[in-house]
Amino acid sequence: MAAHGISAAESRIMEAVWARGALTVDEIMAAVSAENGWGEATVRTLISRLIKKQALKSERRGGRVAYVPLLTREAYVTAESQGLLDRLFGGSMAPMVAHFTRNKVLSPDEVAKLRRLLAELDAEEDD
Repeated sequence: MAAHGISAAESRIMEAVWARGALTVDEIMAAVSAENGWGEATVRTLISRLIKKQALKSERRGGRVAYVPLLTREAYVTAESQGLLDRLFGGSMAPMVAHFTRNKVLSPDEVAKLRRLLAELDAEEDD
């Protein structure tokens, strides 16, 4: 299932459903409307788009319609990350890390974490 094509607004709907499980329109509204100022029509439009993109499906639950994710958050993050890497850095991780390092976007703690991750990758390759 492709995550490609999910807009930033649609991703807010998905985040609510991933965090809380199956939700009704009212529950989705409660989760996303306050921070975004969206009305019911906007939320319903976003849900409809996500259904067309096969990211959500509707199910009857106790006489109400609930929306359930078909796309996992992990699959979405993987696809979005790869898309970003491909678009901005030619699919290569090293130029991306170099970019963040040169622009001092990484905190010392993040640099330490990256070093640990690289050490782990080296250890896995040695096995």
